[in-house]
Amino acid sequence: MRVLHQKQNCAPHFAEITVDFEPAAEGCAFEVAEGLTVEYEPSGDLPRFFAAVAAGIEEQLNLPEHGVVTATRVVLRQARAEAFGAHELAFRIAGYLAAREALEHADAPRL
Repeated sequence: MRVLHQKQNCAPHFAEITVDFEPAAEGCAFEVAEGLTVEYEPSGDLPRFFAAVAAGIEEQLNLPEHGVVTATRVVLRQARAEAFGAHELAFRIAGYLAAREALEHADAPRL
């Protein structure tokens, strides 16, 4: 899933991610693809942004109204951040939106 979350106002948001969702035996496992590079300074913010993506995905997957139990492995393949608008909330929302899109496309059994 590729998601671009961009909101322009006095508190801008910007996050662009590409994630792969794969079935797993249980739970939700999140990982960053080996060798993923993102041109962003300060680069020390990137681990927090990636953790926010994972939090947004887990939040969406754990909503009870889906009526499904998800077991998935999620791999962050690409990310883009811009100096103006990139922050943890933007990446959390991008993760949430990616999981929602994945659920819409999933052929998951209903409880």
